[in-house]
Amino acid sequence: MATLEHSAAAPVTDHAATSTGLPHLKLAMWLFLASDCLLFGALISTYVLYRGASTVGPYPADVFDIPYTSVSSFVLLASSLTMVLALAAIQRGDVGRSRVWLLATALLGMTFLGGQVYEFTSFVREGLTLKTNVFGTSFYVLTGFHGTHVAVGVLMLLTVFTLSFAGKINQDSSMTVELVGLYWHFVDIVWIVIFTVVYLIPTGSPAGG
Repeated sequence: MATLEHSAAAPVTDHAATSTGLPHLKLAMWLFLASDCLLFGALISTYVLYRGASTVGPYPADVFDIPYTSVSSFVLLASSLTMVLALAAIQRGDVGRSRVWLLATALLGMTFLGGQVYEFTSFVREGLTLKTNVFGTSFYVLTGFHGTHVAVGVLMLLTVFTLSFAGKINQDSSMTVELVGLYWHFVDIVWIVIFTVVYLIPTGSPAGG
């Protein structure tokens, strides 16, 4: 995580490559994302194992609102497009347009987070908390961990957006935007997996049900 924060706070102009042909910071980012894949893999596996093991409700079918979450998911996925446009703009030297797309990406990310907070609040009102049952525990830990990643990504985007006004983000330092983009696309891809596994795949009968 420290690598991500450093790359967003300090514009990247060093393109020194490793023996793999990748710049050092890009390789570090890929290694970080690989380790994060293992963490998310463990959390998703835990959720799959325990989501149908609860002996008391609420159960997934009692609280999930698939249409609402689908719209929220579309918002997050749309942010991948604006991130691509931000990178393309800075690579051709159009700082102003890149700035617009960076802000749009951050706003879409914040919209997703707002939707997630609303969803969590609704679930709590229906009786599903972190301590209600094993489904609640595994669900909140998994989606909360992802939400934290989205929040970090939004902070990175806003940092790069702010640095652009100081003249520290330009065509020569476009790798800064590229690194943030790699992280952001990773977060989006992980959400596709989470949305599919958590919301779309039917849950078996509750234990003891």
